[in-house]
Amino acid sequence: MVQVASAIVAAAPLTRPTAAQRDWLKRGIDQPAGKLPLFDRHGQRVNERTVRACLEQGWAEPWFANPLKPGWMVCKLTELGRKQVSRA
Repeated sequence: MVQVASAIVAAAPLTRPTAAQRDWLKRGIDQPAGKLPLFDRHGQRVNERTVRACLEQGWAEPWFANPLKPGWMVCKLTELGRKQVSRA
């Protein structure tokens, strides 16, 4: 008799953007090359934690250095980020 071991694969929970992350990412959909804004809809700088979390998830990526504000990261939407915000 042959025993077959069944492998139990635990799938990592799917990470979804928070409301703030989703709002920021959506704003890159219609922009050239998916450029993400530095400021929110109220004229305030986008929270750095929002930006970093999106970078860590692969939903955004650094685009280029901002010569006027070296500490501010200019980012663009990735294909993975585009898929996240396009989900129903």
